[in-house]
Amino acid sequence: MKKLLLLLAAILVAGILTACGDDSGEAEGSQDSEGDNDNTEATEEVEPIKLVAAHNQTDPENPYQDGLVEFKEVAEAESDGQIEVEVHAGTIGTEEAELVEKLQTGAADVVLVSPGFMTSTGINEVDLFAFPYLFDSYEHWENVVTGEVGDEMAEIINEQSNNDFKLLGYWTAGVRHYYGKEPIQEMEDLEGMSIRTQTSGVVADYWERVGAIPQSVAWGELYQALQQNVVDSSENAYPYFVQQDHHRTPNGEYITETGHDYTTRFLLINGNEFDNYSEEQQEIILKAAEASVEAEWEALYAQEDEYKEIAVEEGAEINEIDREPFIEIAEPLHDEYAAELGVEHLLEMIRDAR
Repeated sequence: MKKLLLLLAAILVAGILTACGDDSGEAEGSQDSEGDNDNTEATEEVEPIKLVAAHNQTDPENPYQDGLVEFKEVAEAESDGQIEVEVHAGTIGTEEAELVEKLQTGAADVVLVSPGFMTSTGINEVDLFAFPYLFDSYEHWENVVTGEVGDEMAEIINEQSNNDFKLLGYWTAGVRHYYGKEPIQEMEDLEGMSIRTQTSGVVADYWERVGAIPQSVAWGELYQALQQNVVDSSENAYPYFVQQDHHRTPNGEYITETGHDYTTRFLLINGNEFDNYSEEQQEIILKAAEASVEAEWEALYAQEDEYKEIAVEEGAEINEIDREPFIEIAEPLHDEYAAELGVEHLLEMIRDAR
């Protein structure tokens, strides 16, 4: 009997120890499991990224530079240095076609380009923003690019490029005017005049219809071309051509305020790379882009008056002209090219936004 009681007691103790061991094991396993999850979340690190941001202007006082510097400062500050931005002012390409190519190949991450050069990638719809006399004021332009038209064009760019290009914001390169070896008093003064501008598409077609002869000259070579009579004239906004001293050449000293283009520029990032960034990094980049838009607009608007005054002080002659005859030639072109591009509805929305 005594041996039987001792045996039963031993079995009971072993059972208790086994149960305690199981509970302890489950608890320990549960803690390890939860601990592993916590540690995974706590130790998960996002790789820092470096963005190469580029524009084609070489003058450090250019509004493009102001915009990209603001992009850099906001991105780096908001990320505590986890996002580094390297700004290039014309140092990796003075031609926008080069910058588009570098964005596609990964040699640049953020670039600024015009609609004309975007069409070379096969996204023809963007040429809408290059139509002469499409906008009649900065207020009109801002209403369009910040509204439904701007949103739809951003979607078109992204979809047509298979996400190679994601629009970060709309910048402007100012309002463009004619400048040449002679002032324009009336449209007939343009007859036979060679002008540096786009040589294809709606822009070239417009200048041909008003009597001029479009010529292709690289931006970095334009000063010399005007100086040496390679072209009779050009067209651009005050901050750009005055900074390059075009108004001080024999074929650039007469400025006629045609106001034919309130320009649009696209701030682009590679959409496929953007999608690989963390959600926090994406939010910071978008915030930096928004700040850059505000900075670039502010700089451009201020510099238009500033550089107009500089041009006058340095001997340029400025005159105004009745723009209505030019607008009458441009508007039928709008309808013709909008139908060809399949953007008639966007054209109507732009006209309604006046």
